[in-house]
Parts: sequence; C-alpha cells; structure tokens
Amino acid sequence: MRGSRRPVAVVLSWVRRQPPKVKAFLAVVAGMAALVFIRFIVHDHDNLFVAAEAAHALGLGVLIYKLTKEKTCAGLSLKSQDLTALFLAVRLYCSFVMEYDIHTILDTATLAATLFVIYMIRFKLRSTYMLDKDNFALYYVVLPCAGLALLVHPSTSHNIINRISWAFCVYLEAISVLPQLRLMQNTKIVEPFTAHYVFALGVARFLSCAHWVLQVLDTRGRLLTALGYGLWPSMVLLSEIVQTFILADFCYYYVKSVFGGQLVLRLPSGVV
Repeated sequence: MRGSRRPVAVVLSWVRRQPPKVKAFLAVVAGMAALVFIRFIVHDHDNLFVAAEAAHALGLGVLIYKLTKEKTCAGLSLKSQDLTALFLAVRLYCSFVMEYDIHTILDTATLAATLFVIYMIRFKLRSTYMLDKDNFALYYVVLPCAGLALLVHPSTSHNIINRISWAFCVYLEAISVLPQLRLMQNTKIVEPFTAHYVFALGVARFLSCAHWVLQVLDTRGRLLTALGYGLWPSMVLLSEIVQTFILADFCYYYVKSVFGGQLVLRLPSGVV
C-alpha cells in the first residue's frame, strides 16, 4: 500500500512546487482529460447530473454522521448550509412551476437533509459551533447574485419572476461553498468528516460541470439555444465552471493528504 502511494505523492509534491500559471495549465489539462474519459465511458450524459446529486447526498450523509455520532459541528459553516438551503428552496420552487422531474425529488431529499444539518448546528450542537471563524458576510454573495439574476436570466416563455428565481439559484449555487472554505482557511486544520464532505461537493460540482459541457458538445451548441438567448446560456456554463474551480484547489490538497496517509488535512495560507 505504501509503495503504491509513493508515485502519486511524488507527482503531487512536484505539482505543489510549480508556479501558479503552471498549476492552472495542469488543472485545465487534467480537466480536459477527465472530460474525454467520461465522454467515452458514460453514454447517457444525463446520468452525470444524477451522479452529481448522489455525490452531494453522500457528502451530506457524512455530515449527518458527524453530527449525530461525533456530537460536534466544529469546522462546519452554518452560513454555507444556509446558502445551500436557500438555493435548493428556490430551485425546488422553479422545478415545481416550470419542469417537474426526477431532479425535483432529488432536490427535495437534499433540502430536507440540509435543513436537518442546519437544525443540528443552530440548536442541538450550538456550543461546538465556531461562530468566530464562520465570519463570511452573506450579503457579499446573496446581493450580487440577486442583482445579476435581475440583469441576466432565461429568455423563455415562463413568468418573469420564475425566470429571475431560476437564474438566482444558479448563481447562488456556484458560490455557496465560499463560507465553508473561508472557515476552513481560518482554522487551517480540517478534520476528516468535514474534508470528506467538501471533497464530495467538489466531485459533485465536477460531474455537474461535465454534464453541461458534454451536452453542449454532443448537441454541437444547440443546447445553448434551447436554454435561451443573450448572455444566459453562457452564464449557466460559466457558473458550472466557477463552482468547479472554486473547489479544485481544496480537492488537490485533499487528495495529497489522503495519499500521504494523513487523517487531518492541513491547509496552507492562500488556498481560499
């Protein structure tokens, strides 16, 4: 086992020493290689979206285990959970009034689990909540997302309120993890359950992004027209890419920690 980990650890160590521009280039190359691989092994790319939901649910399962068995919410951002519940609630509303499908059921279950996590942090385990470290101001993300949704939203035939709401939840989802990343940056040390949860979010975001990118490639761009006109189609793709890259750096340190045999993840300054 130790011998099999060593080559990966050496590669990760080499990547860590590279300048930021080289790291960015390597990340793009790795992402493109992963997309090509997924395109050949997954024939129905809609399954990627379901897999993304499953990865998010798995991450929430890890959180619920931590909260119920470990009896602590240390290291978890209540503000990130609040943002997650908000965009899921808005997305559920849009799903009910615009396009009810399997994702509506998945979002309902995810929202219920998120609300349970919020309840545990806010009431049952509040004494272990790191209030001083969870200091990300929510208006920094909610207000810009609302303003952007007013300016750039779908140009479909749905009610204007529904279209703006749809755009708002897309933008908010893209950056809802920022308070969690800020909290982890403040503490510098991330315990295993929280690290597993955030890594699961990173996997979910990548799968969701891969779904949209491959759908665009398979339809030769026709999907963008189906989403509407103007800036909205591009903003959907940009939001998916932003979500992926926000978590990419953390996922790198997570993988490096796992292959290095470390249970506790230590973040250097400047990750978030």
